[in-house]
Amino acid sequence: MRILGNATHRRVGKASFIAHELSAISCTSQNRLRPTTVDDVGILDGKNIVITGVLTEASLAFGIAQLAQHEGAKIVLTGAGRGLSITQRAAKKLATPVEVVEFDVTVDEHTMSARKQVQNILGRVDGVLHSIGFAPAACLGDDFMAATWQDVSVAMQISAYSLKTLADAFVPLMTTGGTIVGLDFDNTVAWPAYNWMGVAKSALESTNRYLAKALGPKNIRCNLIAAGPIRTMAAKSIPSFGAFEDIWSDRAPLGWDVNNSTPVARSAVALLGDWFPSTTGEIIHVDGGFHSTGA
Repeated sequence: MRILGNATHRRVGKASFIAHELSAISCTSQNRLRPTTVDDVGILDGKNIVITGVLTEASLAFGIAQLAQHEGAKIVLTGAGRGLSITQRAAKKLATPVEVVEFDVTVDEHTMSARKQVQNILGRVDGVLHSIGFAPAACLGDDFMAATWQDVSVAMQISAYSLKTLADAFVPLMTTGGTIVGLDFDNTVAWPAYNWMGVAKSALESTNRYLAKALGPKNIRCNLIAAGPIRTMAAKSIPSFGAFEDIWSDRAPLGWDVNNSTPVARSAVALLGDWFPSTTGEIIHVDGGFHSTGA
């Protein structure tokens, strides 16, 4: 152990030496472990974050945006199509209103235009949240065989390939490294009515692993959060979503509140910061432990 200040220049008794060292260790531990206060620096202080998928205040992405701001991040939201105006309204409801950039992941030209707009607003980018998913009605419901390739290709592009599209857009702005975080849902089994969206989530997970491999040399991490079901606008469009809720609350060892997005938001913010410096290509389960249990 080292002695601070002038302690090295004077002789001290064994007892006072030990007391001094224990005191120093105690103070250091208390400083390291003390609860965060409003006066502390947030874990995203100085970070520039791009957040996709905000539609309403009930959106998972909105909760993440709120917490990211609270932890010191400067953020930009993206929106697309008819949802753009909805995202713009939601952006005004954040503690600090933020700018919204149009980015339709199915429009090639938006990759460059969104990058330029974000660069003008933020300069560099430190993190990106992928919270995008969509499937035509034929891809969901009782009949798995009803969907055509045209339907499935739409689901795949928006729900899975878009992770790579976001990387195309914003990795050039991650000049000092960064992190890409995506929201996922369990696809280890075939869920009732989830159908091709479940297949798209499997594709999302594979895309995440390959992006992690490709972007690791640039010091860019890519991870997914497999969240339990949350009552959002997107969830309402999934047939039999209520069945997911019942199963989760019964089986999750820690329990699960479908109305509480805070656990997911905290995990996302941690991944968007520097607290997982050696974690990439991973799927973090934030589901009350549901994934670990049998029937």
